[in-house]
Amino acid sequence: MKQIKLILICAFLLVGFSFCKNGSESQQADSTPVSPAPILVGADRHEVYLPELEGKRVALAVNQTSVLTSQDNLHLVDFLLSKGVDIKKVFVPEHGFRGDADAGEKVENQIDPKTKLPLVSLYGDSRKPSKDALEDVDLVIFDIQDVGVRFYTYISTLHYLMESCAENNKPLMVMDRPNPNGNYVDGPVLKKGYTSFVGMHPIPVVHGLTVGELAQMINGEGWLKNQVKADLSIIEADNWNHDLHYSLPIKPSPNLPNDVAIRLYPSLCFFEGTDVSLGRGTQYPFQVYGYPDPSFGDFTFTPVSIEGMSKNPPQQNNKCYGRDLRDTSLSHQFTLDYLLHAYQKADKGEKFFNDFFDKLAGSDQLRKDILAGKSEDLIRQSWEEDLNNYKRIREKYLIYS
Repeated sequence: MKQIKLILICAFLLVGFSFCKNGSESQQADSTPVSPAPILVGADRHEVYLPELEGKRVALAVNQTSVLTSQDNLHLVDFLLSKGVDIKKVFVPEHGFRGDADAGEKVENQIDPKTKLPLVSLYGDSRKPSKDALEDVDLVIFDIQDVGVRFYTYISTLHYLMESCAENNKPLMVMDRPNPNGNYVDGPVLKKGYTSFVGMHPIPVVHGLTVGELAQMINGEGWLKNQVKADLSIIEADNWNHDLHYSLPIKPSPNLPNDVAIRLYPSLCFFEGTDVSLGRGTQYPFQVYGYPDPSFGDFTFTPVSIEGMSKNPPQQNNKCYGRDLRDTSLSHQFTLDYLLHAYQKADKGEKFFNDFFDKLAGSDQLRKDILAGKSEDLIRQSWEEDLNNYKRIREKYLIYS
């Protein structure tokens, strides 16, 4: 009987050791850390901001991502209306209030059919709220999910909103959200003379800041027109820091449908400055790339017009050959590998690039380095000093370090 008990104990210990060993290997395979407690976005922390809204006439800059994650993704507009907040209007960024407008598509002023609130476009005839638009408002709230990349236009909308609030003496409240690409900083820094709506600030492609942190940097570095400063308050996210992975509950724009696309976005968006397809017009945009040339790769796809995603995608109805990147790890970071591979395969020289490329890159240096045949390592040396200077500035404005 004692022998049987001893055998059972040994077997139990062996099984336990095997389970622990496999668990350890599983952790190593997925090295992306996650929060031990539920992550609360700024909008979830209503006990902090609701007292500040009492008796105020409020405008909001929001879209489909502006939800309370702790309340089954209840939209902030609906939540505030249920609490009796006096909402006068909604300012709307690229892709519209519902997030279903195509990239670059003009967003019109209209009345929201559900709430009957006026929707004032900041991606149409004007991208900055006018004095008249703020006349009947006491406070403005910005709550839009960003992805931490310089050419994602929600932060350009933030810039102009800050500027208008500063010029018209209106306080701005930023309800902060985690940055899904917030665990690193990389890429060329935008140079003077290359400012556009896809690059408003001298920051790298991957800036490593939340919108709240970036708003503080814009204010602190004097980047608004005439160096005005917004009366800024930040409703911080909770249970998150820059080392933690954050999976977005709602896609931030029509062509960033999942975490992999968001991680690949900084690297693949450069194809917008070429005629190479990055998967717009498929169900996996920003997760593949290709061109109507078999030398680009074995993976094939055909972009088509998709309402609400890509009405006129590059290489529409053309069979493209290239690479499928959908198995990319969520620890993926910015790289020039895909861009350099496509450039070499295209063998078109200067004609590989269109006029949009330098705006995305933030200068003409990247294009010139590629044309000169430089490797990624050599190209990176050209932005190393600027990147290190930016990192030092960034440290001053971090909230979630």
